[in-house]
Amino acid sequence: MTETETARPLVLVVAGHVDHGKSTLIGRLLHDSGALAEGRIEAVRAMCARRGMPLEYAFLLDALRAERDQGVTIDTARVRFRTARRAYTIVDAPGHREFVRNMVSGAAQAAAAVLVVDAVEGMREQSRRHGYLLRLLGIGQVAVAVNKMDLAGYDRARFEAVAADARAYLRGIGIEAAAVVPVSARAGEGLLGPSGAMPWHGGPSLADALDAFAPPAPPTDLPLRLPVQDVYKFDERRIVAGRIESGRLAVGDTLVFSPTDRTARVASIESWNAPAPVLSAGAGQCVGIVLDEPVFVERGHLAAPPDAPPSEASAFGARLFWLGRAPLRAGRRYTMKLATAACPVEVRSIESVIDTDDLSRAPGDEIPRNGVGEVVLRARATVALDDFAANPRTGRFVLVDGYDTVAGGIVSMAGHLDRRAGPARVSRNIARVEHRVDRAARARANGHAGAILWLTGLSGAGKSTLAIELERRLFARGYQAYVLDGDNLRFGLSSDLGFAPADRAENIRRVGEVARLFAEAGFVVAAAFVSPYRADRDRARAIAPEAFHEVYVKADLAVCESRDPKGLYARARRGEIPDFTGVSAPYEEPADPELALDTGALSVAEAVDRLVRYVAAHFGEPGAGGRQGAPPPVPRRP
Repeated sequence: MTETETARPLVLVVAGHVDHGKSTLIGRLLHDSGALAEGRIEAVRAMCARRGMPLEYAFLLDALRAERDQGVTIDTARVRFRTARRAYTIVDAPGHREFVRNMVSGAAQAAAAVLVVDAVEGMREQSRRHGYLLRLLGIGQVAVAVNKMDLAGYDRARFEAVAADARAYLRGIGIEAAAVVPVSARAGEGLLGPSGAMPWHGGPSLADALDAFAPPAPPTDLPLRLPVQDVYKFDERRIVAGRIESGRLAVGDTLVFSPTDRTARVASIESWNAPAPVLSAGAGQCVGIVLDEPVFVERGHLAAPPDAPPSEASAFGARLFWLGRAPLRAGRRYTMKLATAACPVEVRSIESVIDTDDLSRAPGDEIPRNGVGEVVLRARATVALDDFAANPRTGRFVLVDGYDTVAGGIVSMAGHLDRRAGPARVSRNIARVEHRVDRAARARANGHAGAILWLTGLSGAGKSTLAIELERRLFARGYQAYVLDGDNLRFGLSSDLGFAPADRAENIRRVGEVARLFAEAGFVVAAAFVSPYRADRDRARAIAPEAFHEVYVKADLAVCESRDPKGLYARARRGEIPDFTGVSAPYEEPADPELALDTGALSVAEAVDRLVRYVAAHFGEPGAGGRQGAPPPVPRRP
């Protein structure tokens, strides 16, 4: 163990069934190791005497009067403790089932745990529940303290039976117990050294077991994650403020802000009353940074390095512990808080309900209070997050209903689409064929440049109607024009795809490639697709960035649903069409389209007039004979 590892306190949570002696165990550890403030034990001894009861070590921690009166821990207590080898921050987690919410919050930052089990009662409901919660929170280092061995007569057989049960349960949830130690917290046996009352135990004391825990990987070793807390205007500077959750940040670093995927360089790290300019910062530090260009950034965005960004998803898996008063059911909506982001999510499905007693998984329509389950969550917009296994700092969330925290969970991206990930290349034995007729020659011949007009909007907004009429009008004026329509392409090119997020992404990729070929051939392509996700449209733009122009065909959901030309909204409302955009799946409006057309206010003729004028202004216009000169250059956004 290095000097740095021994200097850094290890956060340790102590959990277990109510009244199995967790607080007593910690209080005795503090007393026997000399960690108590002067006069503290005398004050507790006097208080116990006034109540006519023997010294209760648990009262060293149970600071709330309600706890002393009821004999249960209802809040988490954090105390410092040190062995000869290492310092610890110990979290005493409540065991009573009504206070599991506090237990979750207490264990959230722990690197290891002690599960306290009564030697007489053995593994009980909350013992198993807390064990599963530790696994759910990603705590893999667990020692078991079999407490109250004095009440069990220090019987070796009883200890071995409880130890075997505890090991088997933890192994069943994927945790190999680091050690199982017999102790008597009240008598101080087996805590800091060998127990004279249990000479048959040849294993470690509890302190030895704690010292054997491996220190957690420093969060600075993980990729940078800087959730944006707020953006402040100070003098002429826009200061982006937040707390670095993992990794390191330095002046000159390039950052990508998710989920907008805008990039900028760190021009400076601001500081107050610092003797010298701050050039770098690391995990755990609160920073204010100034960017080299005014990209759009707001609270909830997540800054990361371009070569190690977070995932972006609108649907993802989660394992969660349900705390709400009413059972969790599919279709319910909540606010998900992850780092500084708060976004509406819907419980799309309950994949399984887990029995924490026997660890069996079963399909179910609801998760009961204090139950555990695996669910799929769908957000209204793309969310920046990490799989918990990759980065716990940005892979853990809570669900909020109004002002109540109703669930804690961890993210699983297994089997779900990361919108940032591009398609895999299947073949390497290919080479691009270059044409001998280039785009400039085609533009001179046609009298206009090739381009892609990407019409996006809700079903019923009028995309196909506008695209078809635009094609007719442009063709009559001598343009090479063609429509790529979503339904038409799904009859052929994308007939193998459905409407799940991964299929939608692949469909848009294919369309983007086809549209690029048409634009290179000199056509003005009107691509009419719902394409609900910004990330998919951004990938389509990246295929042909010099030719891509986004047109937002805007219409309120009520307007689109009142039109319902294909009867799709009615079917979606009846549950016959899953993942229908605007009803059971989100639509992400364009953030900065080249052209927006409100078809709720414009007639078809008025909207097409605007499109025709846009095409003529940006791509050129054939002369009366259809072939006059070269078109003007196509302006691009900076």
